[in-house]
Amino acid sequence: MNVSSQRLHVLALFATFLPAWAWAHPADQAAHDAIAGMIHPFTGADHVLAMIAVGVWAARLGRRASFTLPLVFPLMMLVGGWVASTGVALPALEPTIAISVITLGALIAVGLRLPIFASALLVAVFAIFHGYAHMNESIGIAVGAYSAGFVMSTFVLHLLGLGIGTAMDRTKSTALIRTSGSLIALAGTVLLLAG
Repeated sequence: MNVSSQRLHVLALFATFLPAWAWAHPADQAAHDAIAGMIHPFTGADHVLAMIAVGVWAARLGRRASFTLPLVFPLMMLVGGWVASTGVALPALEPTIAISVITLGALIAVGLRLPIFASALLVAVFAIFHGYAHMNESIGIAVGAYSAGFVMSTFVLHLLGLGIGTAMDRTKSTALIRTSGSLIALAGTVLLLAG
């Protein structure tokens, strides 16, 4: 498969799913249990793209990041969920989540390799906002189970991203990696403008 063909496949994937995904935070969505928690991260492009992008970027950063970032993100999501449960309001919630998608896509596209601490810190900040958004929609029933559900799904999406990042590295196609990161950042921009 040539580079042009690869780009078309990536673009087609985004074009297929992006219109179907709205913000992952519909106001009438209630969280009741682990199943609702597991489903929630898959209901919006902002979360799906950010979680996969964390995995792709971690794979691009190397072995240590591949273990660290996919653990830091879910743990800090729980912190964000706890903040939401206290009633503290986080400012600019939806724009920050869209900015997380833009930033992670841009990091993949330009191939920026931050030190592991800086990478984990950046991912942790974004995770707090994602976790807050997940928990903010919980009606308070089975909060522990709901949290476990969204953490599990987040980890699965990170693993998917790690697999994609590793596969892209094996192709040795800088163009494919840059295009993928750019499309993620572009999707984040669309989400930011749509908000």
